[in-house]
Amino acid sequence: MKKYHFIVLFLIFLGELDAQPTISLESFATGLDKPVNIKHAGDARLFVVEQEGFIRIVNTDGSLITTPFLDIESQVGGSGTIGDERGFLGLAFHPNFATNGFFYVNYTNTSGNTVVSRFTVSGSNANLANTNSEQIILTINQPAGNHNGGDMAFGSDGMLYISSGDGGGSGDPTDKGQDLSSLLGKILRIDVDNASGGNNYAIPSNNPFISDPAALDEIWAYGVRNPWKFSFDRQTNDIWIADVGQGGFEEINMMPSTMAGLNYGWRCYEGNNPFNTGGCANMNTMTFPIATLAHSSTSFCSITGGYRYRGAQYPGFQGLYFFADYCSNEIGTLTENGSTWNLSLTPPFNGNGWVAFGEDVNGELYIAGINSSTIYKIKDATLSTDNTLFSNFKMFPNPAKTVLNLVFTNRTTPETITLYDVQGRAVKKVKDFSSNTIEISTEQLNKGLYFVQILGANGEKATKKLVLN
Repeated sequence: MKKYHFIVLFLIFLGELDAQPTISLESFATGLDKPVNIKHAGDARLFVVEQEGFIRIVNTDGSLITTPFLDIESQVGGSGTIGDERGFLGLAFHPNFATNGFFYVNYTNTSGNTVVSRFTVSGSNANLANTNSEQIILTINQPAGNHNGGDMAFGSDGMLYISSGDGGGSGDPTDKGQDLSSLLGKILRIDVDNASGGNNYAIPSNNPFISDPAALDEIWAYGVRNPWKFSFDRQTNDIWIADVGQGGFEEINMMPSTMAGLNYGWRCYEGNNPFNTGGCANMNTMTFPIATLAHSSTSFCSITGGYRYRGAQYPGFQGLYFFADYCSNEIGTLTENGSTWNLSLTPPFNGNGWVAFGEDVNGELYIAGINSSTIYKIKDATLSTDNTLFSNFKMFPNPAKTVLNLVFTNRTTPETITLYDVQGRAVKKVKDFSSNTIEISTEQLNKGLYFVQILGANGEKATKKLVLN
């Protein structure tokens, strides 16, 4: 398959020395139509939701299986125009999918209301769902055609989390975000492995509002406008919510794994700024974003949330939270810096209309735009582990203890040699070499896995893994 690379540079600073990850988008799969969600099922395949009512499977080599995994086009409503917020929106695979074959979908039906339902994979074909197996889990009436949310994910606790928008209309006219008697404008949490109260799900016993008779038991968090995408950090189990703003600010919220019942402020506040505070609780009871993007300073209009990178291929990305925007076509990252977060943006990628990130089973990241038929893999060209340059050199011992030796046999010495830890921090940088044989002291470094990056004067590079014992 032919690969196309689009490379944009942006700088982030990690540790005492500056690492410079390079966001590179590599065409991974083509032939898709309006992709809006990308998930894995605990195996090497990617499952792509198409807004009009299909799930398509992408193989590990990027090839697309011709027959859709699921076709519910006749059941899906309101998605006839690119940019419409309705349609087939969400997908989540049961943690025990490999044995029970259960997966869950979120779509707007032909009446324009939200449906969360369960399907089962075919017993004879792992690449085909049983279209007759649908079991309705939850329905939510939608007063308008926008702000449906629609994303879903299972937490490490085995519960299904669902994002629900405020029901649409400008400025949340009926204040659904703050209304605990409504499922709109919320993050919901339900137990799909049990049934109670006449429903095909149960309420987890530790949901935060089960003792409040004025609140719906399904609510896990509230005060969101249109949480189009959210994700779990696979390392910390924290929830990351990118909430689409009204007209002034886009925001990114982070929910620690130990917290529940948080109020993220909408419609009282948009970002950190008052929006409509009539009848609102004290602002000290609300949780404000860890990052905002003002429309006045960017061309942002509709944020798409991604993931914190926890893969192994690109150590310079470790811990970065990735997000993007539908209008500006920029891709952004948040870098943890003590108790604050540093925000970086790429220049725009023309015309894609980013609407979805995906994380594969190994934690590598992908991105899709609704105006494109292509799924791209997100790569760091600077810290690629593909060792194609400076091929004629030796690095020993490996594992090492106190000293690392590098011998360059092609009479070309590098410009710099940098050691990065698994968090992407540059922990040692060496330059100004006088010989093709280089000795680097590692005595002051902790035991563990490192990446050794060699850069040449003309941009040549190579990266090797190093273990220190």
